[in-house]
Amino acid sequence: MSGESVSDARKKIIYVDDVSYALIMVQDRLKKHYKVYPAQSAVQLFEILDSVIPDLIILDVNMPTVSGYDIIKQIKDVPFYAEIPVMFLTGNKDRESVVKCMQLGAVDVLFKPITDSVLLEAIEYQFDPEKQKANKPIVLAVDDNPSILRSVNEALRERYTVLTLSNPEMLTEVLKKVTPDLFLLDLNMPKVSGLELVPMIRKSKGHEETPVVFLTSEVKNDTVFAALGLGAGDYILKPVDDDVLREKIAVQTKNYIGLRRIRSILSEF
Repeated sequence: MSGESVSDARKKIIYVDDVSYALIMVQDRLKKHYKVYPAQSAVQLFEILDSVIPDLIILDVNMPTVSGYDIIKQIKDVPFYAEIPVMFLTGNKDRESVVKCMQLGAVDVLFKPITDSVLLEAIEYQFDPEKQKANKPIVLAVDDNPSILRSVNEALRERYTVLTLSNPEMLTEVLKKVTPDLFLLDLNMPKVSGLELVPMIRKSKGHEETPVVFLTSEVKNDTVFAALGLGAGDYILKPVDDDVLREKIAVQTKNYIGLRRIRSILSEF
């Protein structure tokens, strides 16, 4: 990182756009807050990445030779770079472009022309653990076994807000007060089974597509097929392995929150 001050504690951002004035404009807007590295192509981006690991990469979509779509694929294919958050700043405001950006792993999509306040707010959110913590996905775990609920909470609480319910008959009342991003349901409960809870969830406003994952000690095909037939995204066998639990919950919540984010972005225009 030749020429860079050792004392410069600013976050590092690489901005990729083939248009020179766009690079100058964004760099000028951000330079008081962040260390910005401009790049006009994929080649220049990866040359910078040889010596700088940024805190964020911002990509234009429409560029000659290698598009922003292709660049984010290349970034995500390299394990060393894969966890760097990537944001798009694009003039493409059609649904297909937004969906594609998010499906490729973008953390956000912003649109040109953009105001300083909107740009800074979006970037600051990516760098603010407290804001992200406040927006942790909510998992509602329903199981009549308190020890299972405690284990689930312990395994997930670092990345999720975990709500637990030992009485499934109270689910409808609970949903009047909270809006989970995922339901983790015990399949076999004496009063109301997990299978019986799914229609109740789907009838609740806003939960027509909220992911459902079942906990079960049964491995019978008909039981699994019944659960999946009701729209469950996955199932986890008991005794629960914490790593398996975290992995499967992460997949389901990421897909759902990504879909919700796409809809939120599309609603803006």
